[in-house]
Amino acid sequence: MTIPRSKLVNVGITRWYHCISRCVRRASLLAEGAGSGSERKEWVTKRLEQLAKVFAISVGGFSVMDNHLHLLLRIDPDQARDWTAEEVTRRWFQLFPPRGTNRKRVERSEVENLIQRQSSDAAWVEKMRLRLASLSWFMKCLKEPLSRMVNKLEGCTGAFFEGRFKSIAVLDEVALLAVSAYIDLNPVAAGIASAPESSKYTSVRERIDHVCRSGRTSDLRSALQGSTYAVQHSAQLEHGLWLVPIEDRRSLDSNHEGMLEGFTLGNYLLLVEHTGRIVRQGKAAISEDCRDIFTRIEMTVEWWSAKISRLLQNKFVGRFACTNRERLASVACQLGLRRAREACGLVAG
Repeated sequence: MTIPRSKLVNVGITRWYHCISRCVRRASLLAEGAGSGSERKEWVTKRLEQLAKVFAISVGGFSVMDNHLHLLLRIDPDQARDWTAEEVTRRWFQLFPPRGTNRKRVERSEVENLIQRQSSDAAWVEKMRLRLASLSWFMKCLKEPLSRMVNKLEGCTGAFFEGRFKSIAVLDEVALLAVSAYIDLNPVAAGIASAPESSKYTSVRERIDHVCRSGRTSDLRSALQGSTYAVQHSAQLEHGLWLVPIEDRRSLDSNHEGMLEGFTLGNYLLLVEHTGRIVRQGKAAISEDCRDIFTRIEMTVEWWSAKISRLLQNKFVGRFACTNRERLASVACQLGLRRAREACGLVAG
């Protein structure tokens, strides 16, 4: 039985969700078209960046595959509540430019007057405020324009994506790290890329490219080698990047909320690189630097290798991603669930 989205998404439980959307009939529609799909995948990446700047939803990770896409999204309701009525209106009009009775876009000279009039409608503003913090509306604004664009180019009609996307609640920090790595390693597991850093249209590649554009390639190389130098010089490595930073440095030098406090981009790249070797080779020698990372997140190398390998070889099933039994039991009690463990994609032990 299909569960309503309102029961699947609860920011009181977690703000992090792993969203999966597949093309109809699981056809490789994202790999078709001119340029063997590069334009469509590039469009999705750019659209994600645009939406992250409009919605009160942040993108922590993504992977655009041939027939589906993975997103790691964080809902930021406090951000939406802080917006003024005018800001809500301006953001909404970026998504849906106002149109007249003839369905043509309103002239630019009239837009400002329309913004002021619409901002005075309190009921409409609050309705749009809720939509701008909604996973469903975020996914709609990501997928629908691509569907319309492709149908127009190919002179056809019909759906591009399956009607409903899957959303998995991520309940703890280790699960958040595991889901992020899982998403970034999808092309490696599918044999599309030989290594995480060579995976196009993924968040790990976006993070690496950002560091390179910032002129900090040497720091990035040190990070991939797992040196202590990389850990000491991780500050501002992701400054200005549209994705959620891996490291949450709000207690140090940033106002931008990250994923994990004390876990640097260098740590993450080393972890993903090690996990990628496990996926490709079936096993991988563990370096001291990487062993220290597992100690820090209080997880064994064996558990991590087994869980990530299983996830990448099979479907990510369940309503929840959680590695903490107590946390899962608490959520189950809060939601009135009796068998939450069976609906969990990750459980320690």
